[in-house]
Amino acid sequence: MTAIALDLARDIIAALRAGVVPRSGLEYFATGLDRLLPVVESELDEVASGEGRGRSKWVRGEYGTGKTFATRLICARARAKRFATTEVQISINDTPLYHLETVYRRMMERLATDAHGEGAFRAVVDAWLYEIGDEVTRLKGIDEDDPQFAALIETRLEEKLAELSTRNPAFSQVLRAYSRAMHEGDFQGAQGLLAWLAGQPHIDRSVTSRAGVKGAVDGQAALTFLRGVLTVLRQAGHAGLVVVLDEVETIQRMPPPTREKSLNALRQLVDMLANNELPGLYLVVTGTSAFFDDYKGLKGLAALYQRIVTRFDAEPAFDNLRAPQVRLPAFDEARLLDVGRRVRDLFPAQHPERKDERANDAFLVALTKKVASGFGGKVSVAPRIFLRELVDVLDKIDQYATYEPANQYDLKLDEAELTADELAARRGEQPVAAEDTDVPKDKKRLDG
Repeated sequence: MTAIALDLARDIIAALRAGVVPRSGLEYFATGLDRLLPVVESELDEVASGEGRGRSKWVRGEYGTGKTFATRLICARARAKRFATTEVQISINDTPLYHLETVYRRMMERLATDAHGEGAFRAVVDAWLYEIGDEVTRLKGIDEDDPQFAALIETRLEEKLAELSTRNPAFSQVLRAYSRAMHEGDFQGAQGLLAWLAGQPHIDRSVTSRAGVKGAVDGQAALTFLRGVLTVLRQAGHAGLVVVLDEVETIQRMPPPTREKSLNALRQLVDMLANNELPGLYLVVTGTSAFFDDYKGLKGLAALYQRIVTRFDAEPAFDNLRAPQVRLPAFDEARLLDVGRRVRDLFPAQHPERKDERANDAFLVALTKKVASGFGGKVSVAPRIFLRELVDVLDKIDQYATYEPANQYDLKLDEAELTADELAARRGEQPVAAEDTDVPKDKKRLDG
């Protein structure tokens, strides 16, 4: 296995120990995505080139197929290609899809770049302003102390924002006001303006009045503001933006009117991508098969369903991964064993020889079967528990010279900590719709 930094290995193991998806390093133990990732990377290259026409990829899979894992790995690959990324978990209460202003605000809160990590919105805007200042310095041969510098910055801003101003004057006005506030040293006012631009509500009127705007970003303006962010990103040297909308199947549990509004929000995004109104955007949407095939899902809006529908043959080996919609394979014992080997190999043990000897392949095979049997043989719902149990065993091997997992390990499942689907499998019942827990994205289950 490729060598891995100790700090990264520790972060990965800490996340698996808690049963959540690690924020980075996913490539070290990813399985089942070898065919999909090169196709996605090729599409990202297309989005980044030329005019940067946007694209979308719709990822379907049941609980346990690793949709969240796959989208986080896609985001990591995208950031390595100079894309910014953002992940939004759709939920009924916290982030309903039909509240586009809320979805936009979550996008900006979780905006991430390779250089600045999550929460990078201000860094992106500042980098954009720095680039403008650098252009003025190079083109005019003056520095920031020159009396003409501020006026020349304003002129260059106007040139940069010319097209955007016709589509979204408010976005441009606030950017100008932010630039002036930063130049004048009014950092508190600048912060308020930037918060308004990122969709935060309840910004004091004294802040927004200096930019000539009022109120807050509403649903109708949210997608236009997203276009503004794309413009700033690309002018600041980024290839574009990857937006993940995760767990959109939650709209199936909404009343018909709000469900229809949610589907229309998705249709708006798809239409804007088709019309090249969101250049540089790569949209990734995840959901269960029921969402894609049910009349409470995509089929509830024919205009949207017809754009996304993809025919799947019985044999997944020949799926068209260039199609708008792709499906993720469910975990089986062989794939689970492969993940187990990779996690064992990257585990930062103080006693690596003991780890390799006692957590050998024979033990991993036995652990795989034991965990699967705890869920009625349904391997597809077992990855989170399997990896949590494996890390627990590896911890004990590393801490105790007398611990022999082949003889002393015993699987004990606490039903109180199982997810709805894990619990249904445990009891031999039909899977149920996941509860709308509004779990923050950093607490997402490993196999969601």
